[in-house]
Amino acid sequence: MTESSPPRGGSAASKRKDARRNQQTLLDAAAAVFVTSGVDAPVREIAAKAGVGLGTFYRHFPTRADLVIAVYRHQVDTCAEAGPALLANGPTPFAALERWVDHFVDFLVTKHGLAAAMQADGSGFDALHAYFIDRLVPVCTQLLDAAVAAGEIRPDLDAYHLMRGIGNLCIGTDSDPRYDARPLVVLLLAGLRRPHRT
Repeated sequence: MTESSPPRGGSAASKRKDARRNQQTLLDAAAAVFVTSGVDAPVREIAAKAGVGLGTFYRHFPTRADLVIAVYRHQVDTCAEAGPALLANGPTPFAALERWVDHFVDFLVTKHGLAAAMQADGSGFDALHAYFIDRLVPVCTQLLDAAVAAGEIRPDLDAYHLMRGIGNLCIGTDSDPRYDARPLVVLLLAGLRRPHRT
């Protein structure tokens, strides 16, 4: 190797970094398109939103099932990572909980479409559901515990039940344009607040 030769592996590392960036861009684009156009949105629409060609798309996601699984996991991870960040930067733990629930509702609206797309593969969906529970319940627990410790909410509700209740309120949002679950979710969260003593 001469002094002017590039270091071995440098080009490969750069390609891997580009590939990861392309995959992240595709996942973000797919999640956004799924919200507006549904899980059956054309691949061409997702690739165009991501600013990549169809060849790049299919190198990352050879089948629609591969894409759906990747988007589901990506959204779970994004929602999980948002919790601690909101808690660290929010004005109060309850404000962080409210913001996190907004993220969670955004995810649930897409999740229902993803679930329907995966019904043919029950074992695959069961594994993803377990991933969802394992990643998100501890984050919601952390937010609830912080709000309880701050005296902002009552201590009598656990994270799984809250998430299940929000999930039930969100059923139908992807199929009925007249239904918006958010006002009901706001009421549910308001019901957690400790009454102010005068």
